[in-house]
Amino acid sequence: MSEQAIPSTRPGRYGAPGAGVRLAEVVIASAWNVQGKADHAPFAYQVQAQFGVALPVRANALTRSDRVVALWLGPSSWLLVAGESALSDCGTKRDAVNAAGGALFDVSDARVGWTISGSHAATVLAKGCPLDFHPRVFPPGTCAQSLLGHVNALYVRDADDRFTLLVARSFAHDVWRALCEAAAQYGYEVASPTPFA
Repeated sequence: MSEQAIPSTRPGRYGAPGAGVRLAEVVIASAWNVQGKADHAPFAYQVQAQFGVALPVRANALTRSDRVVALWLGPSSWLLVAGESALSDCGTKRDAVNAAGGALFDVSDARVGWTISGSHAATVLAKGCPLDFHPRVFPPGTCAQSLLGHVNALYVRDADDRFTLLVARSFAHDVWRALCEAAAQYGYEVASPTPFA
């Protein structure tokens, strides 16, 4: 890690005058990785019964319930995220999913995240990522895995001008610095933490 100071995470305005970008830490109450075959009816049924959300089967899609967002990671892997109230009974849910031919892992502490919003949000992310962030290619309600600089990252497009970025916790300082540096020329606001939505 560089000796350079980590940019402030305190709420306020930073960089150039104005605020073309808003950054906020994302609160993740629970995150679970579920694996299995989506076309195996007992598995798909059990996941929906345990978590109240259907698994997305289309690449880079996501589905939502009132408590959980299910993000497609691969043909047989999904990330289930709850932002406000922690999911409970991991052992019971894991046993039920396992009995239906799947697997469930608690990864709640593995990732950190931020929302990046505002008129320059896509431009800020594009400075460190090879994805095409045009809404025609990466529309709201989808997700994609790629890089931010040298760090593996999961991007969720929440709206035309709002993204959620998730990375491994061990890279939090590097990614925060990269986001602040990329946003500085537009001016950016650091907002209070917000639940994953």
